[in-house]
Amino acid sequence: METLIDYFETIPSLHRGLILVGGITLFWLIENAFPLFKFKYRKIHHAGINIFFTLTTIGVNFAMAFILLLAADFSIQQNFGILQWLPQMNIWIYTLVGLLLLDLIGAYWVHLVEHKVKFLWRFHLIHHTDTWIDTTSANRHHPGESVIRFVFTVLGVLIVGSPMWMVFLYQSLSVVFSQFNHANIPLPKKLDKLLSFFIISPDMHKVHHHYKLPYTDSNYGNIFSVWDRLFGTYTYLDRDKIVYGVDTHMDPKENNELSSLLKIPFQKYRSPENE
Repeated sequence: METLIDYFETIPSLHRGLILVGGITLFWLIENAFPLFKFKYRKIHHAGINIFFTLTTIGVNFAMAFILLLAADFSIQQNFGILQWLPQMNIWIYTLVGLLLLDLIGAYWVHLVEHKVKFLWRFHLIHHTDTWIDTTSANRHHPGESVIRFVFTVLGVLIVGSPMWMVFLYQSLSVVFSQFNHANIPLPKKLDKLLSFFIISPDMHKVHHHYKLPYTDSNYGNIFSVWDRLFGTYTYLDRDKIVYGVDTHMDPKENNELSSLLKIPFQKYRSPENE
């Protein structure tokens, strides 16, 4: 464990980039060979849009990374945050508790809030407009949403009292898990169901991308599935009944053109059918 901590304390930006690119490449190859759904789409065009948003997310996080470092340093130096107030424990348990809490505040809560607050939903909506969910969809976030999520990440670091190595570890795991549960791959249903008791499995997350409520407002988790089950936001829908997208933006001119996607947060709000 000490080796892992030492590595993530000083992980080079290049290595973090390789984790992102390596994950996309791996799941891209798998979903091409064994697709869950045989989409009729221009995969390169679709990937180009999503990779653009991936790059803007990287840019936002890079530009404000010093704030994250300050938050983590403050927590350690001032003995502030949940992890700092807990009694000394085994390092593996300490790490698991920290990752769970970062997942709760920096991922689950922000995701839920984005669905409940109309102003925030305007930005998160871009992620849901994707009608062909594959591994590149994991990073389809409007630059405005990237800023919102960064704020919650900083808040999570402060509340949790997380050291920076744990933040880097969580972010690396988050990238790979998100690429995994968005990937267009068909795990055996029994295996997927079993995994969903512990982590966000592909079938579990794809329910969240069904185009209508109440399914859109469910399964908010990022890595760990415990939060959806604990807070009553878990929903099941058979994979064969899932239709991707969001019912307010099913026109390809809106959901498959970069210029249109960038404008969506600033357009008139449209109510979902079941709202």
